[in-house]
This record gives sequence, structure tokens and C-alpha cells, in this order.
Amino acid sequence: MYIKWIILGLAVLMYLFVIIFQDKKVWFTTAAALITIVLGFVFMNQVFSPHESPFALFDHIFTSLINWNVLMIYVGSMTIAALFIYSKVPGLIANNLVTVSPNTGIAVILILAMTGIISIFVENVATVLVMAPIALALSKKLKLNPVPFLVGLAVMSNLEGTATLIGDPPSMIFASYAGYNFNDFFVYAGKPSIFFIIQVGLVVGCLFFYFIFGRVKEKAEVEKEPVISYFPFILLLVMIFGLAGISFVPEQYNLSGYISGLYVLSLGIVGIIWYWVSQKKTGREVWQLVKELDWETIFFLMGIFVVVGAISEIGLLEDLAIFLAKITGGSKFLGFILILFMSIVISGFVDNVPYIIVMLPVAKMLADTITQIDNGVTVSPELFMFALLIGSCLGGNLTPFGASANVVAMGILKKEGHPINFGGFLKIGAPFTILTTAAAAVFLWFMWA
Repeated sequence: MYIKWIILGLAVLMYLFVIIFQDKKVWFTTAAALITIVLGFVFMNQVFSPHESPFALFDHIFTSLINWNVLMIYVGSMTIAALFIYSKVPGLIANNLVTVSPNTGIAVILILAMTGIISIFVENVATVLVMAPIALALSKKLKLNPVPFLVGLAVMSNLEGTATLIGDPPSMIFASYAGYNFNDFFVYAGKPSIFFIIQVGLVVGCLFFYFIFGRVKEKAEVEKEPVISYFPFILLLVMIFGLAGISFVPEQYNLSGYISGLYVLSLGIVGIIWYWVSQKKTGREVWQLVKELDWETIFFLMGIFVVVGAISEIGLLEDLAIFLAKITGGSKFLGFILILFMSIVISGFVDNVPYIIVMLPVAKMLADTITQIDNGVTVSPELFMFALLIGSCLGGNLTPFGASANVVAMGILKKEGHPINFGGFLKIGAPFTILTTAAAAVFLWFMWA
């Protein structure tokens, strides 16, 4: 019993330090993971699930708790995304949208929507960085306030990053836990899945920004930059369609669940070789590309996987699920609202990755617990797990530090001489979050409740 409290205390301290010292979070998760592993060997068969020998426990930690498939997908997709940005294809698409739009107000909405679509496949911060110069140039040409445009880029990228397996780490983690493949994000059990739930939010988000930019009727001309190469774009399409195809591979041929990760990582390596050979880059330039990938998140995830694995196997998550079931009184609707609201509020202020990893099993256990209570209610685990995913990902749009893309957008605005404070961001972020989350949640409830 004492070891359970020790693990709980360690996890609470880790989360506390991660929240306070965001720029050093990987150090605290790594330290917590190492301490947890040491405790697992000292208190053999008490921290982690029972194993016959220390070697078997070591193998369990590094092959079962750490999800290498998620990590490989993340590294591979990050590499392809970096090359896609380098290719300048996103800029070409945005410029074409401005050209074909009847007026600039519509063009801005289309650019924001396109930012969201790109973010389905490209990391959110990278998406904001590649689209920001286009937004700033358009704002300057038409004497528009760039603040709502840049904030719009950030919140739209955060919104759509949830839609597919490769969009964001929370989606990858969800797919790993729920056993979802690429196609399951579109249709699962014969019902619209998370992709279509998020698109409801996208439509409402576009309508929200139309009320801000719809009055701009001038027609803008933009200078087109030449595309460096279409190869990264082709590589991105190969990754998407390949993952869709892998979804049909029978489980016995799935290489212990690693086939998706190995496939995406292999495409990333092909991209690096192309960048080095075809683009005639030096070894230093190739190394710079690799070095600038988000390696911090990789090590952050590894630490979180170990710590959360321990608190799950020691029974703490089951205790939390039972506690939440008591709070809701066995009500499906109250459980849904509790998961959704809690996720929005917490993710508005803290990193949603560790929160998602902790709460996914809790959401599923809560659904199972309410179903088992003798009140004639049956709860689909998807109802609560989707609510968790929506709330935690869209909740990041609530505040300027709820998501990394928000911080980057604020930094760009400050550099351009348009600083925005907490209240200024909240005026856009709060109504956007409430409207998009509410729309997605209503659709989710009617589809899955």
C-alpha cells in the first residue's frame, strides 16, 4: 500500500514541475521515469505487473510500456513535414487560394481552413511558422490587424491536429491505446469517427472567423514563390495512403504492431536521403535538419510512458475511475460532461500529452464502471475517450500558453510590433474554443451516446 502512495507522490511532483518549468519538462519526466524503474526493481512485483525475473521486468518496461510504434510514427512524420515546408508547396497552395477567392475576406477564411488541413499531417508549430509570413504579408498589404489572423492560424492548427492518427502526439497515443488504425479515425463500428467530429468544429471555426474577416471585400494580389520540389508533397501523400493501406493488414502480419511506425520512419529516411543527394546538401545541412526535429517531445514521451505505466499497473487509475463514477452517480451524460469540461480546463493551462496518457484508461474504465452499475445504462468507451481527446486538444486554444502553436503565434506578433496579452488572446481563443468544442461535442453525443 505504501508503494502506491510513493508512486502517486512521484507522479504528482513530476506533473507539478512540468507545469512550472515548461522549458525543462523533459528533465523531470526522465528523472521520474528513472526513479520509477529503480523502485520497480527494488520493490519487485509491486510497482509493475508481476514478472519472474529482473530481466523480464526490464524487457516489459522497454518493449511494452514505451510505445516505439508511436515514437517511430512521430519521428518519420516530423521529418516528412519538415521537408514539405522546405519544398514551399504550402505557400503555393495559399497563394492560389488568394488568387481564386472573390475577395480577401474569403481568402483569409480559406487560408485558415487550409492551415487546419495541413496541420492534419504536419506538426502544429511548423504549420504556424510556414503560414505566418503569408498571413503577415496579406495583412500588411490590406492594412488589416494581423492579431486575429495569426491567432487564427494557431487555433485552427490545434483544432485539426486531432483529426488523424498522424496529426498530433495525443492522436497517436489515443490510437495506440484504443488499437485504432489510420482508417478507424474516419469510420469506426459503422459510425463517423474522430475525423468527422473535428470537421464539425472546423466548420463552426470558419464561421466564427467569417464574422471577423467577412467585411474585407478588397481583392489582393500576391507574389508567388517558386516551388523547390514536389517530391516531399508526393512523400506526404505516399505516407497517408500507405497508412490507409496498412489498416487492412491482418494482425498476424503486423510485426508486433510496429508496421505503421516502421513504414513512416522508412519514408522519413527516404526523405532525408533525397534531401542530401537530390538537393545536394552537405552533411552539416542534413544534420541540421535532423537536429531541429522535435527530439525533446520524443524523450518527454518515453518518460511519461514509463511513469504512467507504473501508476496504471499499480492500480491508481482504476481508483480514479471508480471515484469519478461515484461523482457522476452512474450518469452517462454527467460522465460525458465531466470528462469534456475537465479536459478543456486542464488543457488550457498544462501540456495535454501527459494528461491524455493518464486519462485514456480512466475514461475507458469510467465508461465500463457506469455500464456495470445496475441502472440499465450502457456507455460506449468511444463516447468518453473521444470527449477526452476533443476536450484536451481543443482546450489548448483557450489560453495563450495552452498549446505551443499559441506561444509561437504570440512571439511572431510581438516581433512584428503587435504584442498581445493574455486578455487579448482570450477574446479570440475563448469564444473559438467554446463554439468549436460545443459543436463537436453535440455531434459526438448524438452519434455515440
